[in-house]
Amino acid sequence: MPGLTVEIITAEHSVLSGEATMVVAPTTEGVIGILPRHASLLTTLAPGVMILKKEGGSEESLAVAGGFLEVNHDRVLVLADTAEREDDIDEERAVAARTRAEEALREAARHPDAALRAEAARTALRRSLARLNVVQRKRRRRPTS
Repeated sequence: MPGLTVEIITAEHSVLSGEATMVVAPTTEGVIGILPRHASLLTTLAPGVMILKKEGGSEESLAVAGGFLEVNHDRVLVLADTAEREDDIDEERAVAARTRAEEALREAARHPDAALRAEAARTALRRSLARLNVVQRKRRRRPTS
């Protein structure tokens, strides 16, 4: 079965290079699914969970935030502001980031002139929730002993 070649890159390093049968990605227009032979596409990424479905039914999840996704000739190229594989996410740090973002959002709500602070807090909250979602997805996939 023909597949997709997927490459995910941040400014710091190459996060992933591999094959997938389907890619599910959070974009600013909504969540999209990409299958082989998808039409060419260029879109912006939103903070969220990107899922790579692999041959045999396995999946890999990544927390992504910002950047661009391009589809061209069964190749998916992601240039992300941030992208973290499930094994690279520290759950305690993600929980602490969520708590800080929620507090910053509450603080910004008390000051109506703080629209920029509120938007930054919402973005930070979405990023931390994406990380926690990836951790939870991984935990649900683990076989029980």
